[in-house]
Amino acid sequence: MEKKKVSKGPAKKAKKKAPLGFGSERNVLFRPDRYKYVRKVDRPPGCVFCDSEKSGVGIKSLSVYQSRWSMILLNKFPYNSGHLLVLPRHHCGDFLKLTSEEYIDLHQTVRIAFETLQEVYSPLGINLGMNHGAVAGAGIPEHLHYHIIPRWAGDLNFFPLIAQTKVVVETLEETFAKVSGYLKDNYATKS
Repeated sequence: MEKKKVSKGPAKKAKKKAPLGFGSERNVLFRPDRYKYVRKVDRPPGCVFCDSEKSGVGIKSLSVYQSRWSMILLNKFPYNSGHLLVLPRHHCGDFLKLTSEEYIDLHQTVRIAFETLQEVYSPLGINLGMNHGAVAGAGIPEHLHYHIIPRWAGDLNFFPLIAQTKVVVETLEETFAKVSGYLKDNYATKS
């Protein structure tokens, strides 16, 4: 005797997730406002980092700290809350052309940024990276800058952040208030 399958409602097909690549499923967060920036259509003349340096510390410039030779900026398009940029104050696109004073100050400022993120956000990890040159992926290759990105369990690792949806849980104004408040209380700012 042959057994018959008994249907208990409409069949549900198991969805297979394709590996990332052509034809893959992925979440999409449409950000048409970034198109002009990414395509370098809407970039003002000059260097946005130098403009921030001239404007001094403030939400308009996204600058939260300036030392004698270096500064800390918020990333205008952050991968995570607290995404900071650390860079020399003067326009320089070649790491090897920094003076000894600039090099030392830049790395002391990286340390200050790390401490600030630890104290303000308590991340479980931090990504630190510099894309040196356009071929290496630098969006603004003419002005060196480190990316410092706080990380938590459950967020995406660094590379898929670029390709998949990422929701940043606070505004730049909220990040500015937290980070600049800590720096103001703990470090003198040169303007």
